[in-house]
Amino acid sequence: MSQSAQIYVSLEFTPNPNTLKYSVNRVLLDKGAFNFTVLGEAEKDSPLAAKLLALPGVSGVMIGRDFVTVTKSDAGDWDQVHKSASKAIEQHLSEELPIFTADALARRQTGAGDSEIEKRIREILDQEIRPAVAMDGGDIELDRYENGIVYLYLQGSCAGCPSATMTLKMGIETRLKEHIPEIQEVVSV
Repeated sequence: MSQSAQIYVSLEFTPNPNTLKYSVNRVLLDKGAFNFTVLGEAEKDSPLAAKLLALPGVSGVMIGRDFVTVTKSDAGDWDQVHKSASKAIEQHLSEELPIFTADALARRQTGAGDSEIEKRIREILDQEIRPAVAMDGGDIELDRYENGIVYLYLQGSCAGCPSATMTLKMGIETRLKEHIPEIQEVVSV
């Protein structure tokens, strides 16, 4: 990597007191996010996430478009976690190591078998909601739509965030119901 392509990693705080967001000056993923809480899964899908999950005190890693969120365990010390995570991200990207395995990228859900309502839900999530929650280091993915209920995965800083329930009910549920009258409720899985 040339000197002009230096990696910058900047720390941002999130609404979740157990999660920090590291913004980088690179595109890490074209769209969406990958969330990891188990080292074995990270080892199969993301060398960067595996490296971060192996650090003492780290219990979760989410990699989005141009950021990485790191969630610390209850036993983790923020000073240690921050110093180790920031250094690991910068070093990994500077060495141009792969962020994801080819298999992980190939398995990305395409939504090809979605119903019309699921397609509309994904469109609203992708265009309006995911960019907003990504600013706080989180992500939201559709699990399924069933009998008027939308089931969503909250990831990154959204998982375990004190304000996640309000965001889910007052923000996401309200917005989806405005566009899709068939929706009765939005719940987290």
